[in-house]
Amino acid sequence: MSGSGNLFAGLAEAVGGEERFEELLARSGFRVERIVSTGQASPPGFWYDQDVAEWVLLLSGAAQIRFEDETEPRTLAPGDWLDIAAHRRHQVIWTDPEQASVWLAIHYR
Repeated sequence: MSGSGNLFAGLAEAVGGEERFEELLARSGFRVERIVSTGQASPPGFWYDQDVAEWVLLLSGAAQIRFEDETEPRTLAPGDWLDIAAHRRHQVIWTDPEQASVWLAIHYR
């Protein structure tokens, strides 16, 4: 990938397709990626349990995330962000099927 781009480029072709993960930048100890979700959710019973922490910002769309250690899921709108500690189990309950949910995710140690 080049040293520049647009986080909202290519969204029209993403709608109705697979969830897309694109690495934007990687350096020692951290990685930045764009995630484009179009109605995807975690499979039933699946929990993310990542070895690194993740700071995630929802730029467009909507989503709902549930943490294993919380009783209620969190509904996210554009501008909402989460800092998820390494090994904090979570799942994506839903993402907006009508429009692209664009995430900016920073994975760090």
